[in-house]
Amino acid sequence: MKEENTTESEKELTISISKNSLWKYSTVVLLAIVVIGAFVMFTGDKSGATGNIVAPTGNNAPSQPSKVTASADDDAVLGDAKAPVTIIEFSDYQCPFCGRFWQQTLPLIKSEYIDTGKAKLIFRDFPLTSIHPMAQPASEAAECVRKAADSDEAYYEYHDTIFANQASLTLDNLKSWAKTQGFNIDSCLDKGEMRAEVQKDLKDATAAGGQGTPYFVINGQPLSGAQPFSAFQQIIESELKKA
Repeated sequence: MKEENTTESEKELTISISKNSLWKYSTVVLLAIVVIGAFVMFTGDKSGATGNIVAPTGNNAPSQPSKVTASADDDAVLGDAKAPVTIIEFSDYQCPFCGRFWQQTLPLIKSEYIDTGKAKLIFRDFPLTSIHPMAQPASEAAECVRKAADSDEAYYEYHDTIFANQASLTLDNLKSWAKTQGFNIDSCLDKGEMRAEVQKDLKDATAAGGQGTPYFVINGQPLSGAQPFSAFQQIIESELKKA
């Protein structure tokens, strides 16, 4: 084995060259990071609906179009069909923020506006399957119950059951909850009979500007995220004055 002898001057030269190389490489890497960061900042994420959104309120809220077009389609209605204010909710049964809206805000909207005939709610499906694998089956199951019952009331009873049991979403449970309510949806769910219906809702949600769940359109006014009751109240009251 050959033993390498290195003089002190050679060592100093090697260290000097290594430092210079390291500095050059560091500069290149830093420049690349800056360029990539600037690209992301100015181009943004244009990939569409990819996750949950809780939109900021007040001065931090992002600007939204003053009006958007969203159809009620033929989906289930909660409240008086002739109510002057229509709240279209595009939602995901596995989304925790959608569950928060159902638990904390919807009861206030229901007692103040839906039960009094001032507003109606239209629930439309917006399953974000990339992060919520049970959202699509849950939406299909609810549509199967509505089909079997031929009743919007039965739909919303099942809708409430799903949200009350978000942590227990399985195919077996979806079928079991329907049977408890008096409906056998096994065949409907297994054959995917309502799959196209759910996917149509999702397509309409993105066309109406939805980029996350929950997403609402109130008489054409968009509202994103699990907003507090006051945010809904402001829009609803404004629309009632126009009625």
